[in-house]
Amino acid sequence: QVQLVESGGGLVQAGGSLRLSCAASGAIFSINAMGWYRQAPGKQRELVARITSGGSTNCADSVKGRFTISRDNARNTVYLQMNSLKPEDTAVYYCYCNAQPPGVFTYDYWGQGTQVTVSS
Repeated sequence: QVQLVESGGGLVQAGGSLRLSCAASGAIFSINAMGWYRQAPGKQRELVARITSGGSTNCADSVKGRFTISRDNARNTVYLQMNSLKPEDTAVYYCYCNAQPPGVFTYDYWGQGTQVTVSS
């Protein structure tokens, strides 16, 4: 089983910054993509940013130029640096990874979520 533990959420004023971290642990043979999704009240969960094991990234248009995703493969950790935060970034942020535990198949795993609140 793979566990994801997130940290770094909180309350910040508009224009401020936060850095989210997510560490994967457990029986891991390899990790493919890692990333962050978010879900605001009354809205569907949406992709924020994603990074492959090789370092290729993609992110939502709404966060381009403000958010940066990075990854430390040796630590099985993914980061999301969020700058110039806006009230519309307020949401629960979920860490995600596609990992292969010992065996043949890969699975999607999710963290418990961390609240990010941006005040105007």
